[in-house]
Amino acid sequence: MRRRILIALAAGSIFGIGLVVSDMVNPACVQAFLDPFGAWDQTLAFVMRGAMISMLIAWALTPNRSPLFGGGFPAMRTEIDGKLVGSGAMFGAGWGLAGFCPGPALAALSFGGGGLFLFVAAMLAGIGAFRLTVGARAPA
Repeated sequence: MRRRILIALAAGSIFGIGLVVSDMVNPACVQAFLDPFGAWDQTLAFVMRGAMISMLIAWALTPNRSPLFGGGFPAMRTEIDGKLVGSGAMFGAGWGLAGFCPGPALAALSFGGGGLFLFVAAMLAGIGAFRLTVGARAPA
């Protein structure tokens, strides 16, 4: 158990450092990426490309879809339904308005201001509300 926690801590720390180095903890950088007809900043495209390349390597190394350090991946859903489209739209709208998504928001907490703490508090409240409502009846 301790080994898994240390591996998760190391992976999360590397991810957080990557977010800081790539400036994805800067909402202005993210919002500039989402403005292709204005002062477009393509930095996020390079970050996404790096993530896709590393994920392709991980998938190639684990062809049976088994994580390197035990456990299992959740089953992948293939159907596109209203909940998927609606939740994607809500995520995108929030990401565009705030300039943060959960990973960068948590990484930026160490140096963020009051607005960031409000964002993380609202994010945690949303997670809690989901678990109390939809998550309570979601299939395992």
